[in-house]
Amino acid sequence: MFTYLLQGLALGFPAAAQPGPLQAYLLAQAVKNGWRRTLPAAFAPLISDGPIVVLMVLVLTQLPLLALTWVRIIGGIFILYLGVMAVRSLRHLAPEPTAVPPLAERQSVWQAAVMNLLNPNPYLFWGTVGGPILLAGWQVGWAHGVAFLVGMYTMLVGGSALLILFFGTVGAFSAHARWWLTALSAVALLLFGLYQLSTGFSQLIGGGFGH
Repeated sequence: MFTYLLQGLALGFPAAAQPGPLQAYLLAQAVKNGWRRTLPAAFAPLISDGPIVVLMVLVLTQLPLLALTWVRIIGGIFILYLGVMAVRSLRHLAPEPTAVPPLAERQSVWQAAVMNLLNPNPYLFWGTVGGPILLAGWQVGWAHGVAFLVGMYTMLVGGSALLILFFGTVGAFSAHARWWLTALSAVALLLFGLYQLSTGFSQLIGGGFGH
C-alpha cells in the first residue's frame, strides 16, 4: 500500500509544480487578490477530476490485461516526454509567471473546476498513467487504490496551496526559485517515467495476463 501512496505523491508533485492553465490562473489570482481569497481554488481538481477518473477507469476496465500493459508503457513514454519538455523549458524559463487572460480574473473555484474539466490533459493522464495504476492497486486491494488517490491529491492540492500562499505573500517567484522548482519536477517526471516503463515491460515479458 505504501508503494501506491509513494506513486501518488510522485505524480502529484509535478502536476502541482508544472506550468499549466490552472496553475497560471491560481498564481495570477494570488498576486491580484491575495492568498486568502485564492486558496479555495486549489481544491478545484477535487471537484473536476471525479467524473474524469470514473470515465477513464470505466473505459480501461473494458480492455484486456495485455492492452492495459501497453497503456502503462505508453503512459511511461508520455511521462518521459513531459520530463524532457520540462528540462528543455529550463533554458527559456521566463522571470515572470505566465499571463492569464482577463476573463480568468472573474473565475471562482467552480469556474476553475469547469476549466479543468474541459482541459484534455486530465483525460490523457488518467487514461494512460493514473488509471492503470489505480486499477492495479484496486486489484490488490481497495486500500491500495485509495492510497494512490490520497497521495496524488494530497500533493496536488497541497502543492497548489503552497504556491498560492507563496505568491500571495511574496508576490511572485524569483526566476531562480522557479528554475529549481521546474528542475525538481523534471527529475520526478523522468524517474517515474522510467519506473512506469520498467513495470510495463516487466509485465509484458512475464506474460502474466491471465485469460
